[in-house]
Amino acid sequence: MTKKQKKMLWRIIIAAVLMIALHFAVEAFGDRVHEPVWFFLYLIPYLTIGYDILLKAGKGIKNRQVFDENFLMAVATIGAIAIALINKSGDYTEAIAVMLFYQIGELFQSYAVGKSRKNISALMDIRPDYANVEVDGELEQVDPDEVEIGTVITVKPGEKIPIDGVVVEGVSTLDTSALTGESIPREVRPDDEVISGCINLDGLLRLRTTKEFGESTVSKILDMVENATSKKSRSEAFISRFARIYTPAVCISALALAVLPPLFFLIRGQAPDWGDWVYRALTFLVISCPCALVISIPLSFFAGIGGASREGVLVKGSNYLEALSKAQTVAFDKTGTMTKGVFEVNGIHHSSMDNEKLLELTAHAEIFSTHPIARSIQKAYLEGMLFREDGEPVEKKDDLSGRKLDRERVSDVKEIGGNGITAIVDGMHLAAGNTRLMDSLGVQYINCHEVGTIVHVAIDGKYAGHLLISDVIKPTAKEAIRALHDAGVTKTVMLTGDAKNVGEAVAQAIGIDEVRAELLPGDKVTAVEELLAAKPERSVLAFVGDGINDAPVLTRADLGIAMGALGSDAAIEAADVVLMDDDPKKIALAIRIAKKCMHIVNENIIFAIGVKLICLVLGAAGVANMWLAIFADVGVMVLAVLNAIRALFTKNLRA
Repeated sequence: MTKKQKKMLWRIIIAAVLMIALHFAVEAFGDRVHEPVWFFLYLIPYLTIGYDILLKAGKGIKNRQVFDENFLMAVATIGAIAIALINKSGDYTEAIAVMLFYQIGELFQSYAVGKSRKNISALMDIRPDYANVEVDGELEQVDPDEVEIGTVITVKPGEKIPIDGVVVEGVSTLDTSALTGESIPREVRPDDEVISGCINLDGLLRLRTTKEFGESTVSKILDMVENATSKKSRSEAFISRFARIYTPAVCISALALAVLPPLFFLIRGQAPDWGDWVYRALTFLVISCPCALVISIPLSFFAGIGGASREGVLVKGSNYLEALSKAQTVAFDKTGTMTKGVFEVNGIHHSSMDNEKLLELTAHAEIFSTHPIARSIQKAYLEGMLFREDGEPVEKKDDLSGRKLDRERVSDVKEIGGNGITAIVDGMHLAAGNTRLMDSLGVQYINCHEVGTIVHVAIDGKYAGHLLISDVIKPTAKEAIRALHDAGVTKTVMLTGDAKNVGEAVAQAIGIDEVRAELLPGDKVTAVEELLAAKPERSVLAFVGDGINDAPVLTRADLGIAMGALGSDAAIEAADVVLMDDDPKKIALAIRIAKKCMHIVNENIIFAIGVKLICLVLGAAGVANMWLAIFADVGVMVLAVLNAIRALFTKNLRA
């Protein structure tokens, strides 16, 4: 509890004790003490508990922002005191009780909001305090803002990685849970990229920074979370407009309730009870206070965004959280989104020699190439990949001693753009590439019946077989599509620049409904516009991508979702939602979180307005007294705040 909250608690206790003591004193000595004495005695607990409300109401009037909850409470309680003074009852308990219970509700709301903010801050406590830079042989702690790109920094066990970079020395495991929501540590070694905000668990690491602190992952995440509340949802905007119209309306209604019925009785020749109607009007004012809506709706979105952040899903604003809840069509990029974007040798077919020998020769032919396909062949050889007789991969060799690429075995390397490569390996003339390369060399090749990138190999002018190279589907991709349909998504589409047969094979493997292949970046935008035109009214189309070429599509869709761990900066900047661990299964989780949040928002709106309307009618009819008014105001606010905090908890939403 903060100092301010403790101070308020003491004010509540003191005012309550004084109010109770005075109530019993009036019962015992009411006739023996003059009325003005009771009035001044009761002012002590009233001002103790309500002086700040009166000051805020005065400031509001001074600044011409009259109609708020402070004004309503001030008018209602001062009016109740005035009625007791006129009636000479000597008992001002009701007025103090209204202010007392209002402050109890405010204290509870302050504590609840503070606790939820503290929980979210703890979950997102990733801001590094310093970076270790070596100066004159000694490690010196400097502000991360002062570290330039290319600086080598040291991260000790237990410290946060302050800036994005590449490991140049050391092996360790990283705790990425604050960023991704995943509890499984990630192992890193030299040449691995690491992102700021992760915690180094065991080994000493030396990193070469690749970004300035302001452009690092940790800074972008904190900026997203801090600015999320500035982008209001339609529900929040509605509540703001509602409060601006509602509060003056109830003040006018209360004034009418105090004046018009007595005037009506006067016209009919009857003597009206002015005190009774004024009391009803004051009760009406207390009941009408819109605290529950004004407080609980933003708190619901704040808690929903915080809960999503804990799961590794960053939502840039409550308007995007609301849009997520309405997503019915989800379009995906393929490479890097539903697949790993990492090519692997998945088969060697029609080989005229031992499969591993063909892989070895081809890897040496590709020794100088940096193309992703060439690197996948080199990697398969270096990692000791083994194949069955039918060419399907089975395992990796345990003993890799002596397994290396020997440049001395290779000569006369010629790279033929768009076709492949030729080289002399171990004295043999080897050609590796596509069908166009084989045709140019007059080599008769055998087509592959499987889907993927095919590298045909010819040795000394004779066909030696081909390597099947495929992008690897993410292990959670199929489950992600199933989870999306379970979460209410009615249509899934893949938009890819790959060949049609490759796109269709991936889509079929993971269960995507529709495929549009061989698309350029501009074609993807056109495809999204067509999907937008065809989607159900008031539903949302979300696009999920990771590459720099996806940025225009992410912007054009109703809702852009980017892969944050491996995604490009342009994609992350353009997106409205960022998945920090690149797991497509998190999309369905984000939708379920958004739907839970919106369900809570709607519950609070219906509950708060419904109870208010019932109590307002009862108050106007004279059935409700100040005590019911207190429940209608403070009680509803407390219940709505408790309900709003439920949006913070997401464990039961995980698939």
